[in-house]
Amino acid sequence: MPIAMQSLHYRIAPLDVHAHLFEVTCTLADPDADGQRFRLPTWTPGSYLIREFARHFVQVAANCNGVPVAITKDGKDSWQAAPCTGPLVVVAQVHAFDLSVRTAYLDATRAYFNGSSTFLCPVGRERVRCLLDIDPAFAIALPGARVATSMRREGAPAWGFGRHVATDYDDLIDHPVEIGAFVTSSFTAGATAHDLVVTGARDIDLARVSRDLARICQWECDLFGGAANSAAPFDRYVFLVMAVGDGYGGLEHRSSTSLLCKRDDLPREGESAISDDYLTFLGLAAHEYFHSWNIKRIKPAVFTPYDLSREAFTRQLWVFEGITSYYDDLALTRSGVVAPERFLELVGRTLTNVLRTPGRHLQSLGDASFDAWIKFYRPDENSPNAGVSYYAKGAIVALALDLLLREHGSSLDALMRELWRRHGAAGAGVAEGEVAELASSLAKADLADFFRRYVDGVEDPPLAAMLANVGVTLTLRASEGARDRGGKPASLVRPPASWIGAKYPASGEPRLTHVYRNGPAARAGLSANDSIVAIDGIRASSEGLAATLARATPGTRLAIEAFRRDVLMHFDVMLEAAPEDTAFLTLTNDIGKDMLQRRVAWLGA
Repeated sequence: MPIAMQSLHYRIAPLDVHAHLFEVTCTLADPDADGQRFRLPTWTPGSYLIREFARHFVQVAANCNGVPVAITKDGKDSWQAAPCTGPLVVVAQVHAFDLSVRTAYLDATRAYFNGSSTFLCPVGRERVRCLLDIDPAFAIALPGARVATSMRREGAPAWGFGRHVATDYDDLIDHPVEIGAFVTSSFTAGATAHDLVVTGARDIDLARVSRDLARICQWECDLFGGAANSAAPFDRYVFLVMAVGDGYGGLEHRSSTSLLCKRDDLPREGESAISDDYLTFLGLAAHEYFHSWNIKRIKPAVFTPYDLSREAFTRQLWVFEGITSYYDDLALTRSGVVAPERFLELVGRTLTNVLRTPGRHLQSLGDASFDAWIKFYRPDENSPNAGVSYYAKGAIVALALDLLLREHGSSLDALMRELWRRHGAAGAGVAEGEVAELASSLAKADLADFFRRYVDGVEDPPLAAMLANVGVTLTLRASEGARDRGGKPASLVRPPASWIGAKYPASGEPRLTHVYRNGPAARAGLSANDSIVAIDGIRASSEGLAATLARATPGTRLAIEAFRRDVLMHFDVMLEAAPEDTAFLTLTNDIGKDMLQRRVAWLGA
C-alpha cells in the first residue's frame, strides 16, 4: 500500500493518574525496512523556546505482532527501532504534570495534552493521515469526564471518547485535548460554530462570556474578510479555558486555543461591570483568536513548513505577536464590548511597561524577535536592562504604524487584509522585510525610515504627536508605587517625588527583583536579589520603603543595610527625581470635525 494511503494509528490512555502517567501508542502498518526512526518535537508552534519535551518520556518500548522489538534512543528527541515486518507498535509512558498550556497534565480530576509533547512521529511519515483513539478508560479514571477538542471526530460522539482524525502529523499536534468535568457554552461568529469550554470554575456567567466573545470574534472575522466575506477560516472553533487560583497564559492553534486564567478573571452571575480581571481574560481570548489568522495562517517564511527539531529564527515575531497584542485590546472597543476610554487605559499600561524597560534603548524589535529563543522565555534579573518585549513594544510600534498609515490614507487594517490575501489564504510564508515593503506600498510613500528607526533601531516612536492627530492626549507622570501599572491619571494628591531605581514587591520584605541600569540603587552598588533589612537604622518593609520615597526629596541620602545571600552589606543611596515613565491617554475635548472623523475611523466609536 502506498504510504500516502496509509494511516498512523495513535492511542492515548491514562496509565496511572496519581503518578501522572499517560500511555501513548503509535502503530505503523509498514515500518521502514531498515528500521523505523521516531522523533518528538523539541518546541511547539506559538512558544519559541526549545522545551525538550522528550525529558517527560519515562519509558519507550516496541513490539511487532506481539513480539518485543528493540528500540534505542539515538538522540535527545529520537528513537530507532530495529527492523521488523508487519505492524510496529511503539508504546511510551509520558509523565504529565505541567499545568501550562504547552505540554500535558494528568491527575484524578483532569487530563490535558498538547500533541507536540506526547505523540512520537515516525520519520518520513509526517504527511500521513493520523487516527487518534482517546481511550474510554479515561471515563473510569475520571468519573463524569468528557472530551473537548477541535480535532475532527471519526466515530467518537460529540464530547465523547473514541476515534478522531487528523490530516497529518502537523494537524494532529495542533488540536489540544481537554478531558474533565467541564462546563460549556456555544455561539456563532463568522458563520461558524464556536464552543466555550471551561474547566475549574462553575459559578460563572457563561452566557455573558459567550456574548462578549461572539462580538469580539465576529469583529475579527470582519476585519480579515470584510463585509463581503466575514467567514472564519475554520469549520469550528473551541476555546479551552482552564481556571485556577492564580495563572495566566494562552497558546494558539489552527481552530482552537488553550487559555489559562484566574477564576476571578471570569464574571459571576449578576455581575454587569467589566472588571480589570475580566478585561484581562477578554484580551487574552481576543489575542489567541487573532492568531487564527496572524501566525497560524499568515506566518513567517521560516515557519513554512515548521521544523520542530530546532530553532526557527526570524526578525518578524514583533509582527505576529506585537501587532496581535495591539489588536487584542483594539478588538475590545471596535467590537463594542468596552468603551474607547478602556482601550486607551490598556494602551497606557502597555506604554508604561515599555517606558519602564531601559533595555529598549539597547535591543531593537527585530533583535528581540530573533533572540526570543534564548531571551524572552528565560527572563532574569537583568532582562529589563538588556532587552525589550516584542509583545509590548511591538504593540506600541503597531499603534504608531497604524496611525502613520492612516495619515497616508490607509491603515493597519488594510495591511492585515493584504497579508491575508497574499499569504494566509494562499499558504505562502512572509519573507523578511516584506511587511515594510507592503506598508510603503499601501501608504504610497517610502516608510523605510519608520522601520529603520523603530523596528531595526531602538528609538521610541513619537506617539504624543501621532495621537494628537486623532484627538487623543498622551500624558506622562511619575509612578505612584509598585501597584501602579499606568493607564490612569495620578490618584495621589502628592505623588512620590523620589526614585530608588529598583523594583521590589508591593508588600512584605523589600527584596529587590530588578535594579535598573544607571539608577540610584545601581550606582550605590545594590543588586537584584538583595534583601533590604534596614533604612536609616529602622527595620525595612516594602510599605516603609514606599512611604520613604513618597516623602523624601531628590538628593536625600539613605543608609541601607541589605543581605546579599547571607552577607550583610551597607549602601549609601542618593535618591533622584522620580522619572515620568507612567503613561495615560485621554480623549481630547473640543476637536474639529475632521479630527473627530479620524478618531472614529480609528477607534470605531
